[in-house]
Formats: sequence, structure tokens, C-alpha cells
Amino acid sequence: MSKVLFVVPPYSSWGVEVIGTWPPLQIAYLAGAVEQAGHEARICDAMNTPGGTFETLREAVEQYRPDIVVAYDYLPVTGAISTAVVPAALKALGLAKAVDPGITTLLGGPFPTFMYHELLRDPSGAVDIVLRGEAEATFPELLAALPDGPLDGVCGIAFLRDDEVIVTEIRPHITNLDTIKPAWHLLDWGIYRYRIDPPGRMASILTSRGCMMGCSFCSHRAFWRGDWRARTPEDVMEEVRLLVDRYQVESITLIDPYPTHDRERWEHLLDLFIEADLGVRLLMETRVEDIVRDEDILPKYRKAGVIHMYLGAEGSNDEMLDMLNKGTNVSMNERAIRLAQAHGMVTEASFMIGHPTETWDSIERTIEVALRMSPDIAVFPVLTPMPFTPIFEEMKDRVRVHDYSKYNLATPIIEPYAMTLEEVAIALGKCYMGFYSKKIPEIQALPDGFKRRYLLSACKEMMGAYGRHFGHLGSKMPTMHPHHGHPQMQPDRAGDLAQDHEHP
Repeated sequence: MSKVLFVVPPYSSWGVEVIGTWPPLQIAYLAGAVEQAGHEARICDAMNTPGGTFETLREAVEQYRPDIVVAYDYLPVTGAISTAVVPAALKALGLAKAVDPGITTLLGGPFPTFMYHELLRDPSGAVDIVLRGEAEATFPELLAALPDGPLDGVCGIAFLRDDEVIVTEIRPHITNLDTIKPAWHLLDWGIYRYRIDPPGRMASILTSRGCMMGCSFCSHRAFWRGDWRARTPEDVMEEVRLLVDRYQVESITLIDPYPTHDRERWEHLLDLFIEADLGVRLLMETRVEDIVRDEDILPKYRKAGVIHMYLGAEGSNDEMLDMLNKGTNVSMNERAIRLAQAHGMVTEASFMIGHPTETWDSIERTIEVALRMSPDIAVFPVLTPMPFTPIFEEMKDRVRVHDYSKYNLATPIIEPYAMTLEEVAIALGKCYMGFYSKKIPEIQALPDGFKRRYLLSACKEMMGAYGRHFGHLGSKMPTMHPHHGHPQMQPDRAGDLAQDHEHP
């Protein structure tokens, strides 16, 4: 029996952790596979533990004395936001080696699946073995082979032998996802919370894996090799009941990139949520075309508990959407937002900025389109070419940042032809300021109720974090008056980027 320690390094960026702390679902799945194979597992989550540091991880290694330490290319909510945590994962594995050079270190996830040469030849020597692709079947087989070797017969890994990178055949995907279970009992549930009103304990689940769509910026198609598999609705509900009854979870994020692909299955799952009536709040994302497709069953979304719908609008014009290979158009995006709002769901839409052809004029158009579409929440991710996605090859001559820890969708990586990286960063602030200086009065004018409280709470968290991360850029953002909730502008420290907001 091996002792396996899973580590989540302390990485932070201005992103989804602003509004909550999500359990490391991918690691929980791997830990479950380890235990099912008869080995011992623990999880040390320094990313979400208050005050968690690399010293937290070092102490966990020293106390537990594991045979194997595993890190994963992981950020909460979606695998599309991968790569940024890799440098921190390398540091964590290096610390484990410093405690005991005999520890075997593993790194898995989207970036390692494709960039294993780079990781195995990293000067730190922190990684012994890379887990490539879906790893719940790979890892137990690897554990069985590790004591005596050789490892050549284990599909889905890469490792160094005599200074040569050995890559084994990629493993077929698991056909029955109902057979794999996360090790929820290994998590400290007190640290996973959704901060938005009403706050409460948060979990994330996958009801399906994979995506067959071709968005050029996303890692899902590459990592999952273009396929899509789903759990049975009954198995999903069994897990939801466990989370609610045993771990007192109050909000659940469906982190599937495409949970609604099979309409018949999806509607059955909604019906099971409605029948169960567990009172759990659901947050999710899906494709805009499926919201339009499902107009007749959207009442079931809300009745099942879906309170928050994230939609990737991404482009402010159809030409940009075509370039990103989104398969949608601006009109469809707007219709999906309107439909979701009409059925009582809080809508969040993303509008990418920072394309090589970006200009100040196109930034203004993005703000105008976001305001016209008027989602309840808008986010403006910076176009980030993950090094294993199609868009990286298209834009690599414009890539100016090679520190992967900055690949967090909030830091400019690509230098547009007509803008500097610093100007893109300032434009990011202008997008948020331009949208929320007009959106907050609308929220304030809503009748008192769930939506108003939810959105005011979300804006407060987002803008407070914005000031901490981007205040040095001088972009003015509205802040909430401490007593009345009225928006005010932060003092401008680097020039007037836009007109002041008039108080209502």
C-alpha cells in the first residue's frame, strides 16, 4: 500500500476565487481512485485554506511522510482556465523533494498532458512522472507498477529514463463515468464557501466530461480529445444528495463545459432536481445555442434550482466570434441572455478583449455591446493563448509573456498590433468601469428581493477585489457607499479614462 498526498498549491489571481472557494474536484476524483485501489490518500489544499502557504504544504509532507506527492494543473470552476497554476505546482513538488528526495512526484492536468517534455526537463527536477489525460484509471495502474517497474506498460504517462523522455500510449477514456467517485470525505468542508448573498457551503460537480466544440482558445477539446460523455442523471442526483445531506452543501456549481448537450438527458436531470426538491442552489455554464434551443423548458431550469447562468458571449461582433470559432453570433448571444433573465436566472456573460487586432475603438465597441446585451454580470477575460490550443499557433508571434503563472485570463499575454500590453491592462479596467458604472444604478433600482441582494453582493466582492489587483492602473471603478449602496467612483490615479458616474 502506498501513501499518497495530493497538494493544491497557494495560487491566487483576480478571478473566480473572488466570489468563493471551490473544492479541488479533479484531485478529489484521483484520491477516490487511489483509495478504491487499496492505497491511502490525503489532500492538503493550501489554495483555499485561510492563510495557506507553501510552508503549509511542506509541513503536510513532513507530518504525513508520503511515498508519492501529486499536484494537478487546476483552478476552480473550469479546466479552460488551466496552465496558470503550473509554476506553483512545480514549486510544491520541489518542496516535497526537499523534504525527502525519495518521494515520487506526479503532475497531471491539461498543460502536463501536452507539455510533458518541458516539465520533465525543468531545471528544478521537481516532476518524476506526468499523468496525461484522464487519470482515474491510469493512477491505480501506475501505483501497482511503481514498486518494481518498469513503467512502459502503463498507458497515459510520461517520465524520464536515462535522460530520455519516455511517453506511453494515451489511455482510452473511461466509458462509464458512474463508476468513479470523488473522495469527498478527504476534504475540509468548512473552507469551501460561496460568498455571494445568500452565502453558504459550496461544492462543484461534473455531470459530464468533454466538449466537441471547436473554440480555438479553450483547452477542453484538446484535453478531452473532442469527445463528450455523461453520467446518468440518477448517479448525479445520488451525489447531490450525498453533498447536501452529509456535507451540508448549499450551493453547487456544475463545472461541465457542456452539460446540456443531450437535451433528453438534461431535461431528465432537471426533472430529478425538481422532484428531489433539496433546496440546493445551482450555478452553471453552457452554450448560448442550447439556451435558445431550450426556450420551452427554461422554466424547469429555474424550478430545478439554477440561479446563475454563465454564458460565453466572447465577441462584440460576428467576425470576432468566427475567428474564435465559437459557432455563435451576437444576435444569438443577446437572445440567450434575454431568455435566461426572463426565466429568473442571474446572467453572467464574458466578453474577451486583447486580440491582436484590438484597438481603443474596438474596446469602446465591446463596452457598448456589453451594455446593450445587459447581462446582470459582465466579465472581460483577456484572450490568453494556452500553449497547447489552436490559437497559440495562430498568435505565437504576438505572445510577449512566457511566465505561465500570468496565464490567468486577467493579465495581457498577447501584444496587439495597435496597443501595448500596458494599454490592454488599462483597457481591461475601462471595460469593467464602463459597464458597472451604468449597471450598478440599474441593480440599485431593482425591487428588494433575491436578485437585488445577490447582485449587490456580487458587485461588492468583484469591485473590492478589482481595487486590490488593478488599482495601480488608475482605472476608476464604482465602489459601494458603505451605508446606502450607492455607487461612487474610486479616485483616478492615472488620468481620466472615462466620464464620472452621476449618482442617482
